[in-house]
Amino acid sequence: MEIAKARSKTEKTSMKKSVFIVLSDLFVSLFGDFSLSAEKKGKLNVVFFLVDDLGWADVGCYGSTFHETPNIDRLAKEGMRFDNAYSTCHVCSPSRASILTGKYPARTDLTEWLGGRPERDFEKLHSAKKLMSLPDEEITLAETLNQHGYATANYGKAHLRKDPKTYGFDEAITGWVRSYYHPFSPQYDKSLPAKKGDYYTDKLTDAALDFIERNKDRPFFVHLEHFAVHDPIQGRKDLVEKYQKKLASMPKRKGPEYILEPNPDGPALSDGELKALERNDDLNLHQAKRVWWVKQQQDNVEFAGMLEATDESLGRIRAKLAEFGLAENTIVIFTADNGGMSASNQYKGVNYPRKQLDSRFASSNLPLRGAKGWNYEGGVRVPLVVHWPGQTKANSTSHSVVAGTDLLSNSA
Repeated sequence: MEIAKARSKTEKTSMKKSVFIVLSDLFVSLFGDFSLSAEKKGKLNVVFFLVDDLGWADVGCYGSTFHETPNIDRLAKEGMRFDNAYSTCHVCSPSRASILTGKYPARTDLTEWLGGRPERDFEKLHSAKKLMSLPDEEITLAETLNQHGYATANYGKAHLRKDPKTYGFDEAITGWVRSYYHPFSPQYDKSLPAKKGDYYTDKLTDAALDFIERNKDRPFFVHLEHFAVHDPIQGRKDLVEKYQKKLASMPKRKGPEYILEPNPDGPALSDGELKALERNDDLNLHQAKRVWWVKQQQDNVEFAGMLEATDESLGRIRAKLAEFGLAENTIVIFTADNGGMSASNQYKGVNYPRKQLDSRFASSNLPLRGAKGWNYEGGVRVPLVVHWPGQTKANSTSHSVVAGTDLLSNSA
């Protein structure tokens, strides 16, 4: 215990030296040592725009031709796009903890989404012992910035089983989402006032805009952790209608809509065995063989509507920064917590009506293999775009391999 306390004190002291230590690992590796300290040049605002379950291939600037993401694409044209960015885990909570602490999941023992999936009879090994919340002794990005005089806010899916105000955020509006249309869930009844017809992504953005306006005269950190594009897959109705028309106007795509993929740690299966399992779409049989249905085409109009609403959120945030003259003094980071949900969160066969399938299978990660929850590229490779005025070169691409831990320097 005394060692842990001493370590915690050392970490706090070392991380108070300069607010720009926070992003040093990532940016110094790309641009060199700027010696740009907060004391000399003023403190930059930070907007961290984190999307849940967004696949590497879901965004226009990463190759999607079905999804329309003009604001994300514009951010990439004005900043730097990373084509080898990875989450530190194939599921959400460990990845989110890595972003906030600068540590890999194994260093914090937070290695599973919270509160974790149950043990399953068909699995050969039991899950490792793991924590069920962010450890108290960890020093977070929010705490560090708060100590440097930043106003800090966390909106959306924190998912670390603690009130974000206990680890450095001045304000927090967080919780699970049961419906993207009001009522969202009981957790938001008081914290995010809304009326019938209101869409969750829009209301969460309203809260972030209000925070920026209230804190425009001081440095701020907005951690906008959108629940989108996590299921329930419910697009905003006007945008769903747009994509229904778009899909209807497109030629029918070649190839299968879904294929069976064996898990990385499952037994090797021949093509013949996979074909037999495709014909026999049985839950127990597929679990025993460790196979899962994976979506192969980007044609889910509900998901497309969710994603474009999220893209609009980024556009609204940047417009507010411009309105207050803050655009040139704000770092904007856009990324995802893990790969895309091209396989359903809970097992679902494919012999169902299209509407039911669209409610479970979000998108396709092709050309990457696999999905959220797997250690194939489709489960851990994520989009990452950074716009740092005066430092990132416009319309540039970095091939550097980076991960969530690179966003916070914490070598202790």
